[in-house]
Amino acid sequence: LVKAGIIDPTKVVRCALQNAASVGSLLLTTEALVAEIPEEKKQPPMPPGGGYGGGY
Repeated sequence: LVKAGIIDPTKVVRCALQNAASVGSLLLTTEALVAEIPEEKKQPPMPPGGGYGGGY
């Protein structure tokens, strides 16, 4: 672990558990979760009318 730059492994575990508990409490208290906001798909523009002469 020291080679990977982790000097205090207990601090890593404590931070991970603290962050997990924080996220868990947010999920329990908000009663809603936005996983992904869907992107609005724009409709292609209408093609120009034409080809019908004389008002038919």
